[in-house]
Amino acid sequence: MAVAGTGKFDEYCSIARALQAVGDKWTLLILREAALGEVTRFADFRDRLGIAPDILTGRLTGLVDQGVLEKRPYSEPGTRTRHSYHLTPAGEQLRVVLAALQQWGDENRPLAGGPTILRRTADGERPVRVAFVDDTGAVVPPEQVVFPPAYQPGC
Repeated sequence: MAVAGTGKFDEYCSIARALQAVGDKWTLLILREAALGEVTRFADFRDRLGIAPDILTGRLTGLVDQGVLEKRPYSEPGTRTRHSYHLTPAGEQLRVVLAALQQWGDENRPLAGGPTILRRTADGERPVRVAFVDDTGAVVPPEQVVFPPAYQPGC
C-alpha cells in the first residue's frame, strides 16, 4: 500500500488517510475492475490488469485489511477453496472517486475516439456527471467550493 506523506498534519488530513488505503495506480485499477463488477477472482484481476501476482496479492490484502474489499470463499468442483473479492460498503463509496477520476481523464486526457466507458443512470437513459452538491441538492460549481479547516490545518 502507498504511504501518505510524512507531513506534520497528515494524521489529521482525510486525503492523506484515504491515500494510505487506495493511493497507488494498481490499487485504483483493482478497484475499477471490482466496481465494474465483472472481475472478482485473483486470476481474473491478474489477467485483466497484467499485474504481477506478488503485487496483486499485496494490494488485495491491503484492500481487505482496510475494509474496502471483502474475501468470499468459493470452490469449483475438484479444486481447493479460493477467494473472490467484492466491494464492501466503504468500497462502494469509492465508486464516486473512480467516476471523478474517469470524468477528469475524459475531459483532460481524452482519447481521440472518445470515452471507453460512459456514466449513465441504471436505466441507461441519462448521462451522469460527478459534481459537488450542497445540502439542498443544488449543484455547486467547483470554483465556488472552499475547504476551510474543520479540525487541524495541513490538508
